Amino acid sequence: MKQTNTKLIETALKPERALLMGIETPYATWPLNRSLEELARLADTAGVEVISHLSQRLVHPHPRSFIGSGKLEELKHKIDRLSIDVVIFDDDLSPAQQSHIEKALGEPVKVIDRTALILDIFGRHAVTREGRLQVQLAQLQYLLPRLRGMWSHLANEQSRGGICSRFGQGESQLEIDRRLVRDRISALQRQLKELERRRRVQAQKRLGSDIFRVALAGYTNAGKSSLLNRLTNAQVLAEDKLFATLDATTRTLVLPGNRRITITDTVGFIQKLPHKLVESFRSTLSEVLSADLILIVVDASDVDAERHLVAVQSVLREIGADEHISVVVYNKIDALNSLERDHITAVHPDAISCSALDGRGIDTLLKRLSLEARTHEKLMSIRIPYSRANLLDQIHREAHVLQEEYQAEGIYVVIRCGKKLQHVLEGYQEEAKIM
Repeated sequence: MKQTNTKLIETALKPERALLMGIETPYATWPLNRSLEELARLADTAGVEVISHLSQRLVHPHPRSFIGSGKLEELKHKIDRLSIDVVIFDDDLSPAQQSHIEKALGEPVKVIDRTALILDIFGRHAVTREGRLQVQLAQLQYLLPRLRGMWSHLANEQSRGGICSRFGQGESQLEIDRRLVRDRISALQRQLKELERRRRVQAQKRLGSDIFRVALAGYTNAGKSSLLNRLTNAQVLAEDKLFATLDATTRTLVLPGNRRITITDTVGFIQKLPHKLVESFRSTLSEVLSADLILIVVDASDVDAERHLVAVQSVLREIGADEHISVVVYNKIDALNSLERDHITAVHPDAISCSALDGRGIDTLLKRLSLEARTHEKLMSIRIPYSRANLLDQIHREAHVLQEEYQAEGIYVVIRCGKKLQHVLEGYQEEAKIM
């Protein structure tokens, strides 16, 4: 039987080979090596293979090329030698800087910055309609000032004169593209405003329910989703990746004493978080603004834990949530030794240390949540006439019952409750007689 040699064809897409480029400046808040390590993790999340990196010390970025001309030439040689497909800059590039670098490096090498990389990751991970709209809006706002050169071959025809030279084809086509992008941005903004209006209506319903609301905020990969799962059995996706989840998730938690509260997991933060993303995700981040308490979750095992905390607090200030009551929660203490855990307790005595993985410290966190929820409630002593005994159902649903007695004059109840129920029951209030 004649054998045929069949060559297998590789169909799997090979990951792009990337080179990371960063600059070290005197005013940087993060060491360059740590920032590039985080950028490498972002690249890995986007499915890019990081081959090498390059850096330069500068007082300020070069206004035209971001890096110096000599370093740009070194970058070009390194790209050729290592067969690099994409260069990722650790800082934002202006459209002019990006254009200049692309021309210097030549095709087919792509040049992107940290913002473009994060936008790509968000585009891959957005699941809900609102999340996808928010990402699309941020991507188009990033793209708009970078629409350039696509029709330059037509614009060049004008300089030669001749037929059709007066039509200005290149300029008109570029303007058409810009107008289409602007129209799409406006449409997305309208859709997001409508979704935000619906979210406000839902938030008002929650505000009227007297349920204590907690929001989880924290650096990406701090373990917010894992903590939500541990507290509520939510079964939310939790992966060891940056920005594994983007969409807000709200679950009910029953505290000791049968008090019900809600906990909302929000999108993770990151250093140098693009302002356009903060703007686009403002409706999602409004969950933080409407919360009674913010739990700032920190990965205690990360060497940059304190920098992460500062970055999160910076974003909270940017969205106007810095004056909200907050509690810092150091998660992942299972990865620390006893000395490291004692150090956190000594430096941050008001913080909670816990592990969403093995449950250590969760009881302490639940007690703290109960204490914070109690501060938003009022102690009331009331007597309900038997003709209004139906109020007991609402009391048991929305209040924390401390005492209940059936007496001749009516049902005597001592409760802790929120403002809505206080208003309903104020006509039945008596002097407290707690046994």
